[in-house]
Amino acid sequence: MKFLTTNFVRCAVKACDGNEKSYPLRFQECELELEESEFNKEFIIAMLERLDWNGVLSVAKDLGNESLPNIKPVDIEDNEILLKDLHNLLIETQIINGKMVCDNCEHIYYIKDSIANFLLPPHLAN
Repeated sequence: MKFLTTNFVRCAVKACDGNEKSYPLRFQECELELEESEFNKEFIIAMLERLDWNGVLSVAKDLGNESLPNIKPVDIEDNEILLKDLHNLLIETQIINGKMVCDNCEHIYYIKDSIANFLLPPHLAN
């Protein structure tokens, strides 16, 4: 699971729908791996506009990265260092194993071999 994906997932439990505590999920006991990929400046700039920065900061902190600026960077087209750092975090950082926990209902979603399992038991899906 790429770090970038963490910004687009929330608790799937029906009772958590619309609850602000169901996003972002809390990441625990995660095993990370870097997977090199070609740097695409335009993609990072475009993606940055779509990201919930507070979600990025929260997950990064869960994973031990506290080096990000507290405010979402803007006008970074000429900041090659920051763009490459964001590429490294968002695209190259893979969560191999671990768990995601909802702060609202405490449901645990497991990540195994880079795949997050969002299947719910029937009593939580309805």
